[in-house]
Amino acid sequence: MRGKTHLAIGAAVGAGAAVYFSPDLSNSLTYIGAAAFSALAADLDGTSMLSGKLTKLSRQLRQLALWGGLVCAAAVLILYVTGSTVSPILAGGSVAAALIGLTMSNGAIRNALVSMVGAFIIWLGLSRGEWWLAGLGAFVAWAPWLNHRGMTHTVWMIPLWWWLASGAEQELRLEGLAVTAAAGYLSHLVADTLTPSGVKWLYPLTKRTFKIKI
Repeated sequence: MRGKTHLAIGAAVGAGAAVYFSPDLSNSLTYIGAAAFSALAADLDGTSMLSGKLTKLSRQLRQLALWGGLVCAAAVLILYVTGSTVSPILAGGSVAAALIGLTMSNGAIRNALVSMVGAFIIWLGLSRGEWWLAGLGAFVAWAPWLNHRGMTHTVWMIPLWWWLASGAEQELRLEGLAVTAAAGYLSHLVADTLTPSGVKWLYPLTKRTFKIKI
């Protein structure tokens, strides 16, 4: 399934969660962003399906997300090193934007760049004593080298993703953020199950592909 479809589904999940969990609309972008990023995270693996048949507008949005995210991430890093206050939402949003841009690219250089971002997140998590953040970095660094629709497209990733997001929920003090992120990730697997290629939900216990014809 195309990336824009996963992104739209994830955003819809986040919007619903924002309405349910928070009457404060100022938090809605955080819920939407968390679910949308989670809906794309599974495709950090291997040769991304998101890169196929990109329109001119899609390529421009990819470049905007990538370079805009990298510039913001660099600014966040400078603020962090100089001891200035860094907004967790700004930091997370910039890294997520860069990763979305990289997810829609292909090749070994892309994989190496994603892994470098993951290594930075690991370092940041360890330096702050936040294991969930280091765990997220490990996922980001590891996923690009896996076969597409392999381990990242399994049921085992749902509780892991919930645990990673629960740390963000505590950091940001936003009720339901972990459930929202897990639901966004789950939406990706469900959507891919509706495609002819299906999903190996129980891999590596079995290589059986599960799919639903519609």
